[in-house]
Amino acid sequence: MKLQGIFIDTTTPFDHNGDLYRVKIEHNIGKWNRTSVGGYVVGGFSGEGPLLSAEEKIELWKLAGASAGPEKLLIAGVDSAGVRVAAVQVNRAAEHGFVAALVETPHYNAEMQKLYFRSIADRASIPILISNRADLGAETLQALSSHPNICGIVDHSAERFGDGAVLCGVESALWIALQGGASGAVLPFANAAPYAAIALWEAYRTREEEAGLDWQARIARPAELVNKRYGVPGLKHAMDLNGYYGGPPRLPFTAPGPEARREIEEAFADLKS
Repeated sequence: MKLQGIFIDTTTPFDHNGDLYRVKIEHNIGKWNRTSVGGYVVGGFSGEGPLLSAEEKIELWKLAGASAGPEKLLIAGVDSAGVRVAAVQVNRAAEHGFVAALVETPHYNAEMQKLYFRSIADRASIPILISNRADLGAETLQALSSHPNICGIVDHSAERFGDGAVLCGVESALWIALQGGASGAVLPFANAAPYAAIALWEAYRTREEEAGLDWQARIARPAELVNKRYGVPGLKHAMDLNGYYGGPPRLPFTAPGPEARREIEEAFADLKS
């Protein structure tokens, strides 16, 4: 399994009743299949994973598994703070063609975090990746890197992780992370503008530094809006602008207002698919 290139941290389509919108799940993945992204994280942070029931996650993974192109790697987003539930989720995703699981870091102390990830990895039928949003620290990451079923990290500060695969989880650091040895990235922004993210990756791969820095500058403003300022609701609006289905977020998130929509529209005007 080569964790290389751009992976989309996919949003979850809901209809206006707040239910999974199955046709739009297939629609989005079908369009992304025509790009050269490496694969998809499904049901994770950008997918409003904590707001999904266990049954909805399984249904989402089933639909994604059936819709993804055969060359696309599927990674399940897992966010339970309990080892038992998290391990069950990982193994249910594996039944639908997922090759790895991206497990969010719980807010425990360092020793509990080590025990948490090791225990899930011991029980998982597929490798797990650590989603490091909580700054686990070098000692904890180094200790976990020796586990044979922990295959790497998605680092939101673009730090290295032993000998495992490092994927960048933040658009603003993407070029720097790739230069520092990251093998790719898991990006929310790529839901709405996958070609821009791919262009930056290709510039790195072909050693075109000027082009890479240009793309890094071009994605900075739109990525900041949909990651930090307006979050998933803003990201979904950007998707609607570019021919993907964003649709409504799930409560307690709310759709962006008129001023926010205008700001997002201006930022994404030059990033049409």
